[in-house]
Amino acid sequence: MTCPKIQKDIVIACKIETIKGIIKELNGDYFSLLVDESFDVSCNEQMTVVLRYVDRRGFVMERLLDIVHVKNTSVLSLKEAIVNLFSQHSFSLSYVCGQCYDGASNMQGDINGLKMLIKKESRSVYSIHYFAHQLQLTFVGVSKRCLQVGELVHLVSNIFNILAASYKRMDDYREYQKKNQEAFYMGELKTGRGLHQEVCISRVCDTRWGSHFKSFNCFILKFGTIMDILDNIVETAHFMDERSRATGYIRIAQTCEVAFMLHLMKEVLGITNNLSTCLQNKEQDIVNAMLLVKVAKRRLQELRENEKWDLFVVEVSAFCIKYNIVVPNFDEPYVDSGRSRRKSVDYTVFHHYRVELFCKIIDWQLQELNDCFDEVTTKLLYGVACLNSIDSFSSFDIQKIMRMTELYPDDFDELSMCALENHLANYIIDVCT
Repeated sequence: MTCPKIQKDIVIACKIETIKGIIKELNGDYFSLLVDESFDVSCNEQMTVVLRYVDRRGFVMERLLDIVHVKNTSVLSLKEAIVNLFSQHSFSLSYVCGQCYDGASNMQGDINGLKMLIKKESRSVYSIHYFAHQLQLTFVGVSKRCLQVGELVHLVSNIFNILAASYKRMDDYREYQKKNQEAFYMGELKTGRGLHQEVCISRVCDTRWGSHFKSFNCFILKFGTIMDILDNIVETAHFMDERSRATGYIRIAQTCEVAFMLHLMKEVLGITNNLSTCLQNKEQDIVNAMLLVKVAKRRLQELRENEKWDLFVVEVSAFCIKYNIVVPNFDEPYVDSGRSRRKSVDYTVFHHYRVELFCKIIDWQLQELNDCFDEVTTKLLYGVACLNSIDSFSSFDIQKIMRMTELYPDDFDELSMCALENHLANYIIDVCT
């Protein structure tokens, strides 16, 4: 029993028996496909295939079918691995009624993504956004298409790393925060419940949920304290490398563009943070989730309007004045300090901040929300929510269910659609009485 070869044989035998049990439970019925890819400990690419189906007792089951090693992460390789796995167990893509992946481009691509290749095999294999996936990571990834956002994430991450690298610097950070007590006595700060509490440094990390929003918010709230500590590093650090890095961080952070991007990302991620957090609840109400999607879209659209823009500029300008940051004249020609002067742009500072940064990032967020929750997805989710038995089927709506069934023309023809509408009317009366 301690022999590695025997142990491996036992594991394989358990795997075979488990797959047999899954096939028996399926009984040739429809199922949904959940796929994720990652690297194992030996850095080989592997793909996890999970089946989601309703068993004979009516319970929704999720079962791991297999973990398949693939040659690479190309879409064709992933689809080939899935087809080969299905053929081994006499499955067919025609029995797949839904698919769910993370936000990777090779999975969710609308042209050559895995979901589109599988949908070509069956037109009713719709893909639903993975609710438990950190939607905030998707929004940050989309925003990183903008060079300034990528630079901001890199800057905040490096500054927090240099502050958290030493216990002495963390003590200095807490010591600087005690200066709030003097501000209270001087009447510069208002007192109240929840005001001016100690804000811990939250590092930016793509795998830590919601960390970007917390990090940007912390950076804004404690900007003065962070600059003081960096200035102290410039004066007292033993190594020239640390002093030069701290000098560069101070020079970059104390610019209007960084202040503008900090407040913009705080606003955008603050709007979508509530949606992202709620989607991760294990017992999420679908109707409530779709309502939050609508709210997020509306708030992003409102943020794009001129009135919100004016208030936003006032907030950023006040922040810059508070910390002696130079505010550029919006009517002057824009000069990108990070590019060669031979490649100058022909637009004003106002156009750069309003169009190239503000509107573009908000539009990308709206587009990502529309892609994750498009019209087809909305109809499906609302239709499924109508079948919820809570409160004696209080959310039951025949019209929404009928609109959902219209998305499955291979399963419901005109005759069966008429019969279904009558069956639903009889069903709800029977259940309620």
